[in-house]
Amino acid sequence: MDSSNNVVRKFKLLEELEKSEKEIADPLLSYGLENSEDISMSNWKGIIIGPSNTNYDGRIYSLKIEVGENYPLQPPIVKFISRVNLPFVDQKNGLVDLKKIIQWEKNSTIESILVTIKKNMSKNKKLVQPSEGTFF
Repeated sequence: MDSSNNVVRKFKLLEELEKSEKEIADPLLSYGLENSEDISMSNWKGIIIGPSNTNYDGRIYSLKIEVGENYPLQPPIVKFISRVNLPFVDQKNGLVDLKKIIQWEKNSTIESILVTIKKNMSKNKKLVQPSEGTFF
């Protein structure tokens, strides 16, 4: 990783962390650092509350987000912890195939990923879901 991207990464992640603590536009989404002591800001967690009038309605879905050294040039690795049935989620390990749902750009954010996943839940609202409270 070159030092200029390291600076960009740190500023972008600080900005995203601040936004996650103050002004998320969607009340059904939440994200932040897994551990507030993580100075590398690499390990994040996310929560999506399933959209109304779908088979995800009211369920709480937990996600793990791993931000690599090349962020924001490369997207983070996103995995569902809660079991979910979606066409872009690997049913063995919960890994989200971001290429199927978002065109990553360096100005994309963790929030934009969560918003896109939630929109795709609405698009796939009738998919049969695993029992609530099951995990990958």
